[in-house]
Amino acid sequence: MVVMVTRPLWMALFSVCFLSVSALLQRLEHPNKADGSLSLVVIGDWGRKGAYNQSQVATQMGRVGEKINIDFVISTGDNFYEDGLTGIDDPAFESSFSEIYTAKSLQKQWYGVLGNHDYRGDVEAQLNPILQNIDHRWFCQRSFIVDTDIAEFFFVDTTPFVDKYFLEPKDHKYDWREVLPREKYLSNLLKDLEIALRDSISKWKIVVGHHPVRSIGHHGNTEELNRHLLPIFEANNVDMYINGHDHCLEHISSTRSQIQYLTSGGGSKAWKGDIDDNNTDGVKFYYDGQGFMTLELEQNNAKVVYYDIFGNVLHVLNLFKGLHSAI
Repeated sequence: MVVMVTRPLWMALFSVCFLSVSALLQRLEHPNKADGSLSLVVIGDWGRKGAYNQSQVATQMGRVGEKINIDFVISTGDNFYEDGLTGIDDPAFESSFSEIYTAKSLQKQWYGVLGNHDYRGDVEAQLNPILQNIDHRWFCQRSFIVDTDIAEFFFVDTTPFVDKYFLEPKDHKYDWREVLPREKYLSNLLKDLEIALRDSISKWKIVVGHHPVRSIGHHGNTEELNRHLLPIFEANNVDMYINGHDHCLEHISSTRSQIQYLTSGGGSKAWKGDIDDNNTDGVKFYYDGQGFMTLELEQNNAKVVYYDIFGNVLHVLNLFKGLHSAI
C-alpha cells in the first residue's frame, strides 16, 4: 500500500535550513537529436566485474543501443559490488565498467546515482571527476538534473532516506560524509527538488533514484520514499519514476496519478522467484531475471521497452500525454 502523510519532511524541517535550487541540484544540459527526439538505455545493480551475466547484458545493451541510436545511459545505482569503490585508483572501476561496456553505441555519457552498496565504499571516489580521466563517460553525483529540450531528468540520492541504514547497519559501514547531519541534508534536498519540479516547464518530468517507490520484488516498496518523495511527485506531475535496487525488471502504473514506476535493476545478479503476490495493484509487468530497459522520447509520446540477456523484448509501454497503454 502506498503511504501518504499530510506534512512532507521538507515542510516539517523547513526551519532547519533553506538552500536555493542550485545548492544540491547541479543542472547539466544534454542535447536532443536533430529531430527533437531522445533515446537512452537504463541499467542498474550491475558492477560485478562481468559476473552474473553482467557481460551478456552489456552485449545486448550495445546491440539495442546501436539500433535506437541512444543519446546517453542512465545507471540507477549499486554501481560497484559489494562495497562500492575503495578509492579513485580501485581497479574495480575499470573491471566492472570500462572493460564491460565496450560497445561503440555505449560510448556515450553515463549519468548515475549512488546505491546503498556504493555508500558502503568510498563515496567521494565515485563522485570524483578524476574518474573521468580514466573513462570520459562517467558522471555520478548524489543529486542533479539533466536538462534536455524534451525532458528533465531529476536524479535523487535515495539511500540517505532509508532509516535502516542508520539504525540497523549490521556489519556494514556506510560513508555518510556530506550527508550528516541527516535531517538537514534531507530537508535541503527535498526543498530543492520540490522547487525544481514545480518550476519545470519540460514536456516530460522523469525522476531517477536507486530505491523503488513501488515494487513487488525482494525489497518491495520503500516506505520512506512514499512518505517524503511521493507527495512531491504527485503534486508536480512527474511522469515516470525510474529505479533499481530490486534485481528485476518491472512496470507498475500508479492507481491514483499518471506516474509510471519503472524498475531496471537487472544488470547482473537476479533473485529468481522473489515476488510479493500481495502487492500487485497496478502491476503491468514483472521479470525476475537479468536485463535492461530503454526509453525513447518524443514531444507527445514515449516508448519504454524491457529486454532480457538474449535481446528478447519482454514488455513494451507506450505513453501518450493524457493516455497510457502497454502491450
